[in-house]
Amino acid sequence: MAGFLSPATREQIRAASDIVDVIGSYLPLKRAGANFTALCPFHKEKSPSFNVNPQKQIFHCFGCHKGGDVFTFVKEYENIGFMDAVRRLAERAKIPLEFENTPGAQESRHLKDQLLDIHEQLTQRWQNCLAHEAAGQKARDYLASRGVTAEAIKLFRLGAAPELWDDTVNWARSKNFDLATVEQAGLIIRKEDTGRQYDRFRGRLMFPIGNEQGRVVAFSGRVLPGDDSPAKYVNSPETPIFTKSKIFFGLDKSKRPILDAGYAIICEGQLDLIACFMGGVQNMVAPQGTAFTEQHARILKRYTNEVVLCFDSDNAGQNAIVRSLDHLLAAELAVRVAVVPAPHDPDSFIRAHGGAAFRQLVEGAEGFFDYLLKRLLATNDAASDKGRLAILSGMAEALHKTGNSVLLDTHAQKTALRLGVAADAVRKEFAKVRPQTAVPHEDDGPEDAMLAGEAEAEAAPPLATEFELMELLLLQDQLVAWAMRHLDPNWILHPQVRQIVDLRFAAQEHQTWHNFTEFLGLCPSPEQRALITQAVAANRNFGNPETRLADMTVKLRNQFLDQHIAALTLKVNQGSASEAETEQWLKMRSERRLPLAPLEK
Repeated sequence: MAGFLSPATREQIRAASDIVDVIGSYLPLKRAGANFTALCPFHKEKSPSFNVNPQKQIFHCFGCHKGGDVFTFVKEYENIGFMDAVRRLAERAKIPLEFENTPGAQESRHLKDQLLDIHEQLTQRWQNCLAHEAAGQKARDYLASRGVTAEAIKLFRLGAAPELWDDTVNWARSKNFDLATVEQAGLIIRKEDTGRQYDRFRGRLMFPIGNEQGRVVAFSGRVLPGDDSPAKYVNSPETPIFTKSKIFFGLDKSKRPILDAGYAIICEGQLDLIACFMGGVQNMVAPQGTAFTEQHARILKRYTNEVVLCFDSDNAGQNAIVRSLDHLLAAELAVRVAVVPAPHDPDSFIRAHGGAAFRQLVEGAEGFFDYLLKRLLATNDAASDKGRLAILSGMAEALHKTGNSVLLDTHAQKTALRLGVAADAVRKEFAKVRPQTAVPHEDDGPEDAMLAGEAEAEAAPPLATEFELMELLLLQDQLVAWAMRHLDPNWILHPQVRQIVDLRFAAQEHQTWHNFTEFLGLCPSPEQRALITQAVAANRNFGNPETRLADMTVKLRNQFLDQHIAALTLKVNQGSASEAETEQWLKMRSERRLPLAPLEK
């Protein structure tokens, strides 16, 4: 999303998005005193440690330590970018987003809003046709024959397009939609020779295709029995709101199950996905009207690190599994393969054996290279020289793409065992095969070790004194000016706490401190936001905060000075201290004994 969102607009959206109402639309919240609690959606737990503070408009989990404001919650729960979370909340609050420095952005947004509105209303029109009209009878019969329940029809908003050339054209006119816009939506087609417009979807079972937010952006129409059309499916063309290489059917409903399960199942068709979803296996997606793409892999990587491929058992489906490997490896996804016994696809397997049997089949899915070896052995004659060479070449090419020496050696041994030859001979043959599409890996340098050390330090919890100091400076505004005069942030050891105190001092100095929630939104890292929400959610009673702040400041100062005095004392005693170091040593020892000026109440 290009452009710049003004702070005023962001605060307007925040003010219109009460965190209890927003989180309550995702989770069942229970009141606990002045706050609300729930089971945390970000980690598995049996007793609620997820806390929502309506006064401060924050959330914090005392179990996994995630925390933040309403934007952070939507971003983390939906696993989307910050600006997508802003847009979601803006749409919820019916606040138009106006971006600066983006010529044509308002026109583009207006067109997209029109297209979304057309798709939503047409979805409802086709739902009604399927449910109540005679034109939907054939689709109703077909769904009944496939065992698709009324619950599934409602959940996936299935519909029926009447067998007419101008039903959508006339419907659009009745709704006062501009036909040129409906044509741009891909829902009607203009005949070149006459200029007459007619419906793209006619006499088909209609599947609405939702984006990750669940808004309908396209349709897929399946042919019904008795129709001699050569095209089994007719899909929407690409439009300003629909790029098929970036859309999964079902992802709007399956993204939370994918996060919970830890892996995503990829199937081929809409009916497969619906059958699995209704059978209790909900961590599933289906590419929409195209082969599996690089963009698909990158989308899945946002939700999981592992996928299970579950395509049809025919040759086309099994070949599609092999073709998917490059994109999955490039996205650094682990890959397993679940093979549905022929002649089944996932839909027919579930109807025959049930959802529990399908879940068991998926959970037992083997690693991709074990699957590939079996497939190569099944499709090549391992007793012939030609067949053995094909098997070795197929395994080597696929394994080299991983860039992983352990996988290469492991499957060299497995290949050797299946071919009845020495493992060293297979390793040598594998080494002869030049990698065709190796997955790039960044070289680790000295900087990586340093960054890892810093990350480890930042991940460690802060000392109790530093944590309490941060609490006071965030919750007791009247103490900040005194702290700025007497506290050096360099005395704070924990890097995240030190940065938070620096930010609080800067907000005080530049008079940009307006409220706690706005400050939270300006903190750059999730680690900082988690520490802040933890501090505020603790709601500690400090008794006399002025005395407590003075005591902590003296303690931090003395700890800092003691560390440096000890290092300088060693040099002074050894006679290796310079004149400047000796002077610094004497000054620090003197400062160590100085009291701090008292706070004025």
